[in-house]
Amino acid sequence: MKKGGTMPTHEQLKTMADKLRIHSLRMTTAAGSGHPTTCLSAAEIISVLFFAVMGGNDEFVLSKGHAAPILWAALAEAGLIPREELAGLRRVDSVLEGHPTARMPLVRVATGSLGQGLAAGCGMALAKRLDRAPGRVFVLQGDGETAEGSVWEAADYAVQAGLDNLALVIDANRLGQSGPTRHGHDLAAYERKFRAFGWEARVVDGHDVASLAGALAQGAPGRPLAVIARTFKGRGVSFLEDREGWHGKPLGAAELERALAEIGPADIELPSAYSPARPSFSFRDFSAGEYAPGDMVATRAAYGKALLALGRADGRVVAVDGDVKNSTMAEEFFRAFPGRAVEAYIAEQNMAGLALGLSAMGFVPWVATFAAFLARAHDHIRMAQYSGANIKFVGSHAGVSIGADGPSQMGLEDLALFLAMPEAMVLYPGDAVATAKLVREMARHVGISYLRTTRDKTPVLYENGEEFPAGGLKVLRSSPADRALVAGCGITLHEALKAHDALSRRGVAVRVVDLYSLRPLPEAELARHAEECGGRVVVAEDHYGGVIAGLVAGVVGKVASLHVREIPRSGTSGELLALMKIDSAAIVAAVEELLDDDPS
Repeated sequence: MKKGGTMPTHEQLKTMADKLRIHSLRMTTAAGSGHPTTCLSAAEIISVLFFAVMGGNDEFVLSKGHAAPILWAALAEAGLIPREELAGLRRVDSVLEGHPTARMPLVRVATGSLGQGLAAGCGMALAKRLDRAPGRVFVLQGDGETAEGSVWEAADYAVQAGLDNLALVIDANRLGQSGPTRHGHDLAAYERKFRAFGWEARVVDGHDVASLAGALAQGAPGRPLAVIARTFKGRGVSFLEDREGWHGKPLGAAELERALAEIGPADIELPSAYSPARPSFSFRDFSAGEYAPGDMVATRAAYGKALLALGRADGRVVAVDGDVKNSTMAEEFFRAFPGRAVEAYIAEQNMAGLALGLSAMGFVPWVATFAAFLARAHDHIRMAQYSGANIKFVGSHAGVSIGADGPSQMGLEDLALFLAMPEAMVLYPGDAVATAKLVREMARHVGISYLRTTRDKTPVLYENGEEFPAGGLKVLRSSPADRALVAGCGITLHEALKAHDALSRRGVAVRVVDLYSLRPLPEAELARHAEECGGRVVVAEDHYGGVIAGLVAGVVGKVASLHVREIPRSGTSGELLALMKIDSAAIVAAVEELLDDDPS
């Protein structure tokens, strides 16, 4: 319960609920869009949480993000934003968006893609435990989104982690967007499910502030708490309450006046102790180890070594795994820092959600799994960018070069996923030295970033003193006589070097660049090198769609794109690189074709 001050009476909490209803209706009518009825069902829940239960050490996540207007109303009544800002709901010049995002500084977790709030809440509750911090994390979730599988990944994790500082409130208002929810008002069905997972489950009347306050006052030792609140969509307005067809529809002016008359006056002021704050991040430098040129080292192994060194330097770094730490090579971090090692098991959506919650509380999560499996968490990752999250994703076993495991294990869509996110840093090292230095670049960067690592051991190409700034490239082979530019990264960089040697034996000079930074892209350098090589450019990538070639073409014009164009199969790394025509022989053929077309 809220500490300090005088606790409001139940009558005051009921009046505040109506005041929040009035704000929500006025805001959505003025905006001409929004979801007023889902705000009305949650009014008593929000009133009790913000003005009776939550204190200064507590956290709140609105998983049912379409109820954003009532969150903005609660923040205004809590004195955290000016009330006059509510009139700007959904305007392009306002931070009060239709669903919560980090453009609003008091929002820690962006929501609106349903079923994600509980996983983030788990991460926040875990962060409190790591910090030995007081307070609880409260998540308000809709009954419709409870059908999402990610909810149950998080529900399982919360029990296994013993997160008794986590409380979930389900606003069971019976109606979804297009019809009734799966269980409607069968609250016993929700209760059975959460109890089966090991939660403390309490069923209450969600419009009875006394019942809500009593159920939320305390959790259960060693277990998370689920409060299942029976509510009615559109509560308080007769022509809206429990009626289908009103989801996502604002009221007209006449309807608004009728609704406000039914609710009646709600002239009240109540203090709130809720006080969220956005964390800050600082970089702590580290030495990630040394390698000898020519040594055979997988970049995934170099990542594991760099992560361990970073963990020694920065106590806010947390490693998050999806049961593959012995393949991503994060296992040394797990052994060295078990208190900062989070095993999410084979539940990649919850893995990403946990990382979001940890980041929201000021930790720096490094999330590593097979690049292919990040696709399972795509929606959680894209929502993390709208949260302003500082998460480092690492995808190992990338491309067809992993070999015999076959296409289900090959990361072939991962670069397209991260490059579609406009503010994500995307890095793809070609050797161990580059990997170590790029881990440092990711640690320095605040925001979403992605490092793509390779399964196979590859030769160390660089001296340990070489630096790899984000937005740069490396020239590995060049001469004034270069007639084509060959760009590779990761495994294809080594194929490009083989192609250079083969072409050199034929008297054809080509320039080879290591395109380790895909975002930010070294546009000026690329353009200069392409011009110096006669505008003939070949890009080789172990990925679907030619996304790297597309980036390069946007800078230099037309390129010859070598990429994975068909569904691969099991085989050796060399066989598959050749079969997909992204190996050194394919690069040689592409260069020769360019020269045949333009012999100048």
